Amino acid sequence: MAETRIQSLNRAAILEAGLEVFSRRGFRGATLDQIASAAQLSKPNMLYYFPSKEAIHRELLLGLMDAWLDPMRRIDPEGPALDEMLGYVRRKMALTRHYPRESRLFANEVLQGARHIDDTLGGELKELVDRTAAQMTEWIRAGQLAPVDPHHTIISIWALTQHYADFDVQVRAVLGEDDPLARAERHVDQVFRRLLTPPDARSAGA
Repeated sequence: MAETRIQSLNRAAILEAGLEVFSRRGFRGATLDQIASAAQLSKPNMLYYFPSKEAIHRELLLGLMDAWLDPMRRIDPEGPALDEMLGYVRRKMALTRHYPRESRLFANEVLQGARHIDDTLGGELKELVDRTAAQMTEWIRAGQLAPVDPHHTIISIWALTQHYADFDVQVRAVLGEDDPLARAERHVDQVFRRLLTPPDARSAGA
């Protein structure tokens, strides 16, 4: 039987509340009472939709993983190598800007052992990363990218782009800016443009 409108709204409210609580407190620090309060529902009412804290957490993570993998899936093997890789960097920065809570939810899950998504990390994510690294290796051999370690370059892109969401409080405290991402987006593009531009292309542009 299809959900009614109020059921759909309640389910969405619970997931939104769960995202807020989990992203701030992590799975272990979050409680059902906190999530119910944030959703403005009674705890028994909430448990009608999700039987446990883990059920809410898992549904959020499963939805998040698809969004998290999409920027890498969109790398086009037929496109210009540097443009494709920098496009990936920009898409990762866009996730940081628009979905900081989701980034912190993911980071908290990994820090706590990733037991809810270990099958995805070792399965779909690994396969996608290996495929992207193989494509980067082809581009490097063709002289379209600088000779970098493809796997560690991908990890470096994750580290630098997601840091601005996961450590937002630290970044804002150090920079004293309301919107540190404006400069960060330009800086991150510059870092990976210099890293990935083939030496011959650098010389030609000098």
